[in-house]
Amino acid sequence: MDKRIYFLMVIAFVIGMVELIISGILDLIAEDLNVSIGQAGLLITVFALIFAVASPILLVMTAKIERKRLMLACLYIFFVGCIVTVFAPTFSILFIGRIILALSGALLIILCLVMAPSLAGEQYKGRAIGIVSMGVSASLVLGVPIGLIMGNSFGWRAPFVLITVLTGLSIVGVHLLMGRIEPKPQIPLRQQLAAFKNHKITLGLTTTFLYMTGHSIMYSYFKPYLEVTTGLNANWVSAIYLIFGFAAVCGGGIGGILADSFGSRKTMVIALAVFSAIFFVFPKTTDILPVFLIIIIIWGILSWAISPAMQSYLIENAPESSEIQQSLNNSSLHLGIAVGSVIGAGIVDTLSITVNPYAAGIFIFFSFITVVLSVSSKKKTSYKTKSAI
Repeated sequence: MDKRIYFLMVIAFVIGMVELIISGILDLIAEDLNVSIGQAGLLITVFALIFAVASPILLVMTAKIERKRLMLACLYIFFVGCIVTVFAPTFSILFIGRIILALSGALLIILCLVMAPSLAGEQYKGRAIGIVSMGVSASLVLGVPIGLIMGNSFGWRAPFVLITVLTGLSIVGVHLLMGRIEPKPQIPLRQQLAAFKNHKITLGLTTTFLYMTGHSIMYSYFKPYLEVTTGLNANWVSAIYLIFGFAAVCGGGIGGILADSFGSRKTMVIALAVFSAIFFVFPKTTDILPVFLIIIIIWGILSWAISPAMQSYLIENAPESSEIQQSLNNSSLHLGIAVGSVIGAGIVDTLSITVNPYAAGIFIFFSFITVVLSVSSKKKTSYKTKSAI
């Protein structure tokens, strides 16, 4: 398999870090820029929403541009966003920096996901997507502790200095390592959207949204859940986060291997069935630490193992519009993160944080239903590709 796929994984890690790295330093930003923590939290919200909405739109707008050139252009814009963020004198300027980062980052992640299978070839496409997904999952999971440690030690701007340097190195790497990758023959937007007539596609995207909503309901409030239910000290909580993070990073690669070995359909159905079940078992294991840690590891692996299988599934069922489908799947994922955090907050405020795992399990069970419906439905073929070739 082409080693450049691992370089795409590194780029995905650098870009993905920007999204949640800020959540561990909101208090530092709020204090420095004289805003409330709630206002500072808008920096996360605006990034997630722009990231979700912008990627399919930008992908269509840039469909004719050669992929290496497009990636370099996006990296340069992302670099500018990093500079704006590092030197932002006011909250408004920082907000603008986040918008620049979200717009360029949204397209960069999709480019990594669509370029990786092209480099890997048909035999290893699931594995290639899984490797890039490992970069994304690692960034989302490790971004918070990295931001927390660097922010508390050197100030809230320090994590973004690191990202700026890594972005610069990524630009050099693309210049030196990546060859030209021509875009796929352009298909009219109307024809690409016709893929939604295929119930496999719409149900697949719904599955991504539902399982990530469930995951986010629990993960967004995992720290207070641990504090309330386990009585573990701060060192143990940090250790559990690291265990979960390592499992999540491995999950992307494991999901890609399983999709290539056993098929995307079987991988998704079994993974989502187990994923839903563990959240109903979760509250019963908090007093049995070894069992609880096993559940944490399974959760971490499954949280990112499903994504590469779903990406492969979408490519199989709509190859003529695979890029836009992967982009929409990424949007569904980020919308799930945003919606799940809101639902989780509502449960914590109105009921109890101990309810969160059950709510997570219910949403993931719904995703299990939609994926079963998707894989068992007949593929519609009302859209044609020959006119675009």
